Amino acid sequence: MADQRSRAARILAALPQTQCQRCGYPDCAAYAQAIADGQAAINQCPPGGAEGVQRLAALTGQPALPLNPEHGAEGPRHVAWIDEAWCIGCTLCIKACPVDCIVGGNKRMHTVIEAQCTGCELCIPACPVDCIALENVTGTRTGWAAWSAADADSARERYEFTSCRRKRDEAEHTKRLEKKAEEKLARLPELTKMAEGPELDRKRAIIEAALARARARRDAG
Repeated sequence: MADQRSRAARILAALPQTQCQRCGYPDCAAYAQAIADGQAAINQCPPGGAEGVQRLAALTGQPALPLNPEHGAEGPRHVAWIDEAWCIGCTLCIKACPVDCIVGGNKRMHTVIEAQCTGCELCIPACPVDCIALENVTGTRTGWAAWSAADADSARERYEFTSCRRKRDEAEHTKRLEKKAEEKLARLPELTKMAEGPELDRKRAIIEAALARARARRDAG
């Protein structure tokens, strides 16, 4: 088991850390683990391109294969750009960004911190008004020629920090929901204006279901 984790860690370190999900996995770590477990091929990462496949081949001892077109094509690095005149401030792109490089508030225009954008493209389908476009920032340089180890390390650090923060925020939100449901349950007669019989039972069931959901989310986290 320890050898398997070590193998997955080495594979993860060879990936570009764009967290784009084009490999078919939720993040680079999940793809690395799948490769280590023999459940995924080494040619599913378009951002890494042909050189990325070569790196993974050297690590795994597998033959280098052409990039699988089902997962996309190797290309230059792009960064997201938001047309601020059309942005409605819905925050959906902020939630979709794996490295937290989009700033803005609810119903306020958003903007992308270009230096931190990995070009993952996950913000584009999230935008309901189609105000996000991609800009080529590396010209004809593609794959690892358009990216660097320093870029990958920085992106991985931001992704891990963002993931931890979001998990913490979700846990705190779940805790608040659980506490609110418990308080409502304790004050049920007062809050229901002393309802009785089937009506009281119905309202109690609603609150108990909400409490059960909050506890299930807490336990799952």
